Amino acid sequence: MFDLGPASDDLVRVVRGVRDDQLDAPTPCAEWSLADLLAHVHQFATVFAANARKAPPSVADGLPADWRADLPLRLADLAQAWRDPAAWQGRVAAGGVEMTGEENAVVAIEELVVHGWDVARATGQDFEPTPGSLDHVERFLVVFAEPLASGQGPYGPPLPAGSDATRLGRYLAAAGRDAAWRPAG
Repeated sequence: MFDLGPASDDLVRVVRGVRDDQLDAPTPCAEWSLADLLAHVHQFATVFAANARKAPPSVADGLPADWRADLPLRLADLAQAWRDPAAWQGRVAAGGVEMTGEENAVVAIEELVVHGWDVARATGQDFEPTPGSLDHVERFLVVFAEPLASGQGPYGPPLPAGSDATRLGRYLAAAGRDAAWRPAG
């Protein structure tokens, strides 16, 4: 078991720094605007909290109108749900893939960290996850090595990381992200 709270808190901090005039901005996820990315965050926060409780998720499409209030609550709920030892037991599904509760928690923290960086980068904010969060995010590459190697993972192809890349930068490169990405303009 590990605490998803620090990673959730990091993402809440950057979500609170989003301005309304940035919602149409591009993100490191080429196919998503910032509003699309925030809608994805809303969706995964809901799904992973429901998975921890072994309950069916109730997820609406799109970014809710009250996203500024709702997203921090959903992210806090996700972290709280995974503090229950029962969350780590049994099997659940995420993105159509069945996995253990523990594997699902690894996917959840990976989503929190990678998309925390995505939101921060798209909005010009700083983002530095805790070393503990990165420990668990790096487990994602180990736990899901086979599907990632076969091209069945959630990313594009890995990118090279420079010799001076930070720990986060090395993970972002493995996740197909360019750590130097900045919005155009």
